[in-house]
Amino acid sequence: MKLGYIGIGLMGRPMTLRLLDAGYEVAVWNRSQDKLAPMVEKGAKAVDSPAAVARAAYVIMMCVTDQNAAEAVLFGKDGIEAGGAPGKLVVDFSSIAPDSARAFADRLAAKGMGLIDAPVSGGVPGAEKGSLAIMAGGKVEDIERVRPIVMHMAERFTRMGDSGAGQATKLCNQVIVGSLLPVIAEAIRLAEAAGLDATMLPEALKGGFADSLPLQVFGARMAARNFEPALGTNSTMLKDLENAATVARQFGVPLPMARTAAELYRLLKAQGKAERDPAVLVDLLGGQR
Repeated sequence: MKLGYIGIGLMGRPMTLRLLDAGYEVAVWNRSQDKLAPMVEKGAKAVDSPAAVARAAYVIMMCVTDQNAAEAVLFGKDGIEAGGAPGKLVVDFSSIAPDSARAFADRLAAKGMGLIDAPVSGGVPGAEKGSLAIMAGGKVEDIERVRPIVMHMAERFTRMGDSGAGQATKLCNQVIVGSLLPVIAEAIRLAEAAGLDATMLPEALKGGFADSLPLQVFGARMAARNFEPALGTNSTMLKDLENAATVARQFGVPLPMARTAAELYRLLKAQGKAERDPAVLVDLLGGQR
């Protein structure tokens, strides 16, 4: 089966490499063409537009920054819609608003194409290892059709409901993670202030109730002040928490912890750190390593 992948960024790069390693033919496109070179070296075919990806592939996968970028890739000039055909299927790994996912699915359905909203969790390490958790919204038959492909990149691929359900689930994920990272930063700074070796904290708490994958990954980075290469960005976290806040307002759900966390990511953005790793949260609390 011929595949396509659009968006060769932090997540798209390792995900595409896993598909190539699995033996699939993959057509690729990225707004910054220089990012395609490592993919081409591994056997991918670089094309000149999302429409060209759609013409070359039966299943078109994409992972872009937000709903505006997703809409442009799907429906803009030389977008996926322009190169698509009835029966083709789009799998969108981007994190976007649930309402946008539903609207995009309806627009593609009118052309006879399917869309699965399939945001991911697990970060760059999970993408590299093929251990992502992917939460999906869409038709059962569409999800089952792509399951053998997706499982090359994921440990878990769960249908959560119809279109938009995957994105709503990702917002729940981001409420947890986005709120937890500032708490981990507080714990690291408390350990340092108390005269502890904070680099030992993740190992000391491993297996206990305070343990988590974010603690093991980001806690270690915070303690070491090791922020490169970025495993994610503050701008992405802020975007997701703002989308969560929008959905929460629709249903009258208070999100006090997520709202407070969003202010911290907003502060980092104001400091010019929007594209930095979220581990820089620890710097907001001062102190020395």
